[in-house]
Amino acid sequence: MRTMSASERSRQNVFAGIELDRCSERRADSQWVEQVWQSRGARFVVVDAQGKTLTNAAHSALHLLDGSERQRWFADAQPVLLGVDTQNLAYFALAADSAQGEALAAACGCAQLDLRRAGLELPAFEAGLFAYARGLLHWQSRTRWCGACGHALVLEWAGHRARCSNPACALEHYPRTDPAIIVIVNWRDACLLGRQASWPAGRFSTLAGFVEPGETLEDAVRREVFEEAGVRVVDCDYHSSQPWPFPSSLMLAFTARAEDPAIKVGEEIDEARWFEVDEFVSAVGTGELKLPPPLSVSWRLIAHWLRMAGGLELADLKRPSAKG
Repeated sequence: MRTMSASERSRQNVFAGIELDRCSERRADSQWVEQVWQSRGARFVVVDAQGKTLTNAAHSALHLLDGSERQRWFADAQPVLLGVDTQNLAYFALAADSAQGEALAAACGCAQLDLRRAGLELPAFEAGLFAYARGLLHWQSRTRWCGACGHALVLEWAGHRARCSNPACALEHYPRTDPAIIVIVNWRDACLLGRQASWPAGRFSTLAGFVEPGETLEDAVRREVFEEAGVRVVDCDYHSSQPWPFPSSLMLAFTARAEDPAIKVGEEIDEARWFEVDEFVSAVGTGELKLPPPLSVSWRLIAHWLRMAGGLELADLKRPSAKG
């Protein structure tokens, strides 16, 4: 069996399947940006204040506004450049308030969809495009005042930068991304999973946490696993990454090996357990063990462990029926 590269694994993660030239070198050219959004091939992703977008009734495709629809509904808005695809179609993001989003959906005969459902129901490119638009617009909505002097910020660079309006400050602000590690820890053929008290009974997932200042990713893996489960990690390896705009995270996935199986649960989670392959398969089959949905890279980390430790595919495991 051929081993996938980290790049290949990342492309399989939800929200990561977006082939788009972000045109970062042209964002400062306001004349070019306006020319592109006025072009016949421009398309616009609308995201409302609740983080929802427009789709067809079946939730199988985004409803992207064309130029005439943009002019009708957002004539005075400044579209935010997302990029250009391989077919030379240009994509922009538009922010709407909740009432405007609902009115637009009704007028266009569309449905509204949040990002979590979009990640499971939309094609990979469209899910990634929506995630990109939502994350960027969320940053804009939360970044309106300069943290250094308190003056208002002005968006520039096609919506990807905000500058303080105070000439004496003129500080530049850029979209925020919060790095977080997420890790599947193994000891022999068992994997370590944990659960939070707020989750449904039987729900377990991989361990995760934010990277702290002055910390390498590997240090963050060791610290988070020990803080949450009391398990010391011997070594770890990068697996893949996943954009996670809930609201602004980047999940950095790792596999890791434990020094020993002793568990001492900390304050952050309610329970941690080792699952050997046979026990895991049986518990998934009976419904005793409930896993995260395929939306999250956590699911892919668990699938990776099961494949390596047991030669099995997680997607092929029998699950309890809805009636059961």
